[in-house]
Amino acid sequence: MSEPYTMVVGLEVHVQLATASKLFCRCSTRFGAEPNTQTCPLCIGLPGALPVMNREAYELGLKAALGLNLEIPRFTKWDRKSYYYPDLPKGYQISQYDLPMSQNGYLEIRDPKGRFETRRIGINRAHLEEDAGKSLHDEAGAVADSRIDLNRCGTPLLEIVSEPDIRSPFEAKAYLSELKLLLTFLNVSDCNMQEGSLRVDANVNLHIDGPDGQVATPIVEVKNMNSFRAVERALTYEAARQYDAWQETGQAKGDVPKQTRGWDDTAGVTHGMRHKEESSDYPYFPDPDLVPVTVTDEEIEQVRQSLGALPAALRDRLQTEFGLSDYDSDVIVGQGPALVEYYLDLAQATGDGKLASNWVQQDVMRYLNDQAIAVADYPVRPDQLAELLTKVKVGELDTSRGRQVLEHMLAAGGTAAEAVEHLGIKQVDAGEEVELCRELLAANPQIVADLQAGKLKAAGALIGMAKKTNPNVNPGRVREIAIELANQWDT
Repeated sequence: MSEPYTMVVGLEVHVQLATASKLFCRCSTRFGAEPNTQTCPLCIGLPGALPVMNREAYELGLKAALGLNLEIPRFTKWDRKSYYYPDLPKGYQISQYDLPMSQNGYLEIRDPKGRFETRRIGINRAHLEEDAGKSLHDEAGAVADSRIDLNRCGTPLLEIVSEPDIRSPFEAKAYLSELKLLLTFLNVSDCNMQEGSLRVDANVNLHIDGPDGQVATPIVEVKNMNSFRAVERALTYEAARQYDAWQETGQAKGDVPKQTRGWDDTAGVTHGMRHKEESSDYPYFPDPDLVPVTVTDEEIEQVRQSLGALPAALRDRLQTEFGLSDYDSDVIVGQGPALVEYYLDLAQATGDGKLASNWVQQDVMRYLNDQAIAVADYPVRPDQLAELLTKVKVGELDTSRGRQVLEHMLAAGGTAAEAVEHLGIKQVDAGEEVELCRELLAANPQIVADLQAGKLKAAGALIGMAKKTNPNVNPGRVREIAIELANQWDT
């Protein structure tokens, strides 16, 4: 059932850039340090402390911007965004206002399950800014205790602002997933939401067709969403809340002010926080302590050439070159560049992209998840696994025996051939398989009758008997022989 309105969503994503030091000083950005131990006179806002731009932060921001198809102005400057809050000791945040480092780009999102068509989400801008500190609240005691940790002050952020092109909570989640994947491929951020490396604010309102034409509900900014699933849930709730409020009051855009609301993930609701601020609420002016940043065409092209293959191009390659489905290519690319490289090496070595995909998804990924390790630490390298898959492909091993061989290789190392020898696996002569099937059918007339009646599942019992008699038999071959012999059986 379609909703009686159109949801309009724009996302603001703050991404911590993967630098060792802060944006305008040399303090560490390492996560988990004791509060207020990674600060300096600049971080805590002492008079006379002067900022110096971290060049690596700009270069990482440039890399992300090019990956997002953004235009790169050759000249950009720094601005002071002035507001007072306890975790902002300077009384302003160094950001970019009217001349951001990049603008007018897009990110394509897709759904391998076909729940929506591939869509291009516009990106208004991506600009650099420093982070503020963090307020720590402890309300467990008799008296509420609030403290300030300034370790994050000055941490380099790239704020990526989408156009209001997203039309559903599911599209919002797909956009964030694709954005995170792209930034991970580019190595510009670890995008760890639990550590604050990626934070999301959503602006949402509804366009409703009424008797007097279309009306728009006031824009609401939703904060405090700590996962992509939380974003999806918060938008779903907020859309329903706005529609209910419109039905009750009939208020259209302009009748009530814009609002900022927080998301309570436990209760599954948003709650009012304050009126939504406009740019005029943050008096901006150029930062007098920082010179503008310029970049040349040659520098931009050099960064562009360093991007490498990005997720969209890799998915297309896996489908066109190796014959994978949209879903399979999405799963493999979604695991990150290391697994993609592993798969490519394996597929090329075996000459069978689908077989390689099945084993990567069903066996390699399961082991990585169970052991909580990276692809680089997987004990069986692509050439070793390719040796095993070749044996499966030509029929020397069935899939079940192949997995036993892989388990031995994971535990003891060595080649597939060595594992086969250690496990005592031998090929069974075709005549021996036929004779075994004949004996088992003779001893089990009911299976013969079932197979003759077209009940092919009966072959499963015969396969089990054959494996007990000789573990080296090929189940697929036993099934074929049993059906063929049963149809020729003279009862």
